[in-house]
Amino acid sequence: MGFLIKEINNKEIWEDFLLECDEKTFLQSWNWGESNQSMGNKIWRLGIFDEEELVGVTLISKIIAKRGTFLLIQHGPVICPKDRKREIFQVLLEELKKIGKKEQASFIRINPLWEDNLENQIILKNLGFKEAPMHANAYESTWKLDITPSEDKLLMGLRKTTRYLIRQAQKKEEIEIYQSPASAKATADKQNLKDVDIFNNLYQEVVKSQHFIPFSLEYLRNEFLAFQPNNQISLFFGKYRGEIIASAFIIFWSNIGFYHHAALLPKYHKIPIAYLLLWEGIREAKKRGCILFDFWGYIDPFKNPKHPWAGPTLFKMGFGGKAYQYLKTQDLPLSKKYWLTYIFEKLRKTKRGL
Repeated sequence: MGFLIKEINNKEIWEDFLLECDEKTFLQSWNWGESNQSMGNKIWRLGIFDEEELVGVTLISKIIAKRGTFLLIQHGPVICPKDRKREIFQVLLEELKKIGKKEQASFIRINPLWEDNLENQIILKNLGFKEAPMHANAYESTWKLDITPSEDKLLMGLRKTTRYLIRQAQKKEEIEIYQSPASAKATADKQNLKDVDIFNNLYQEVVKSQHFIPFSLEYLRNEFLAFQPNNQISLFFGKYRGEIIASAFIIFWSNIGFYHHAALLPKYHKIPIAYLLLWEGIREAKKRGCILFDFWGYIDPFKNPKHPWAGPTLFKMGFGGKAYQYLKTQDLPLSKKYWLTYIFEKLRKTKRGL
């Protein structure tokens, strides 16, 4: 028998499959699908079955933007076993093309968590994919830390300067780190949404200073609302002399902690509060039974010292861990309209200096 593709409507089946997979992020989680729907995007949760056995899943979002309509798969598909990746993905691709045609999408954009090597590059190239002019709003490389060792061992694995700054922050009475109150309600209470607003206020100050295109408040709120009912997200805050000057969104999903968004008021960059805040996030992930901490996004700061991510990456590297490099974002054109999008994004990338 061949592979069978069908929609999965059972959250437990979806999440249990992903729990057993190594390479994954919350961008393929059930709750991320909920967040996408809240943003008005049409989604599909497809499962690939070999007879009765589930061997792959993929969360697909239909994106309608000024630059074109396309199907987006962030950090997917997730396929187990890996040695059958090519044949499973080939079958899935035929289904994606059918959906794309029906939804009048001009292309399919994916950035699977597949190692960036010649074999994987050839698989996608032979199926008609080409490197996208822009990444898919999700990392193509990241920095991860194994957090199974004891806290003492983790501390000893930190860069000497990072460990010193954490200890300095711990000694300062004017520095306080706390979490937004957790709630298992189906809808976040007013205090939780107020905390998202507080984060956004800090975030906007960073945007003014660093001149990047931010996620919207609606996006941040929907992300929080999607993961909060399962207690899979927490907002960390750092106070200095009674003023909130730092914050981070940390997601705890499928035994991994994700440092997804962070903000520090630019005028306080010399205060070591960000180091202690992130360390507390790592400690919380460990308490929740996570085995990995994903710092979310990496660029080699020595090869690319002028890249906007170079400074944040050096900060993350101080906590120990190693780099993971994945395939570049890939596009499969479905119509001639794709090339208008390609030109538009290529120009925008050049303008941003990326």
